[in-house]
Amino acid sequence: MPGFVDKPEPVQVPGLVHLHTGKVRELYRNADGDLVMVASDRTSAYDWVLPTDIPDKGRVLTRLSLWWFEQLADLVPNHVVSTEVPEGAPADWAGRTMVCKSLRMVPVECVARGYLTGSGLLEYDKYRTVCGLALPEGLVDGSELPAPIFTPATKADVGEHDENVPYEEVARQVGAETATRLRQATLAVYGRARDVAKERGLILADTKFEFGHDEQGDLVIADEVLTPDSSRYWPADLWEPGHPQPSFDKQFIRDWLTSDASGWDRTGDTPPPELPPEVVEQSRARYVEAYERLTGTPWS
Repeated sequence: MPGFVDKPEPVQVPGLVHLHTGKVRELYRNADGDLVMVASDRTSAYDWVLPTDIPDKGRVLTRLSLWWFEQLADLVPNHVVSTEVPEGAPADWAGRTMVCKSLRMVPVECVARGYLTGSGLLEYDKYRTVCGLALPEGLVDGSELPAPIFTPATKADVGEHDENVPYEEVARQVGAETATRLRQATLAVYGRARDVAKERGLILADTKFEFGHDEQGDLVIADEVLTPDSSRYWPADLWEPGHPQPSFDKQFIRDWLTSDASGWDRTGDTPPPELPPEVVEQSRARYVEAYERLTGTPWS
């Protein structure tokens, strides 16, 4: 059964209540009722949380999310209160901690796609649709869509797949007004991020967001945002529709896991093996490169 190969024991910190161990993040609540999110160096592939960490990954994700929250502040508010490490927490939490407002989370993964790939391509090849939205004939892996589309998904537990759903299903679950706001916010944020990435020589093929409501009922963007874990970034100068594109995500890891070198059968019940050092280093380098290209700031 997919999930954690080795599920970690959460660190106990005075004054914090541990709430959840996710694929990457540990979630706590502090005495003020705020959430404390700590991004680990864990990584996942094929519904497994792997036994090998990627050094610096959690800090890259945190710092990049904070950078993007600043770029998007005029479009949608975010949940970050501070990045202060709680008293008594391990020193390793520095640079990977966000103290955040507690929100009423909307149970929908808000996905925006500007290019055809991944699960969208699989549906398109069968039905010429993505999440029930009709698309033109003749598109291939990596094709730019006529316009960005909102393709929501249900949120899954660790070890399970998110499931793409039609917009009408989202409206049924959360109400028509909230569904409309989710779609508008998702496409607005994607449009801004796509343009920023383009200026830096990157294509933002697709991305997913999570939203919640604050005490005033306002829609707030939460969790991580526009990182290589939640988004597909492609080098613009290498973009060539018709086949999978080189990317800044976990493709090195996926490729190795499905190669003969790993000796792993992803269709079986055996957990995936440890990653070799060269795959770890290549993966770390891609995360760092994505950060540096997007922010224009050297990683340190």
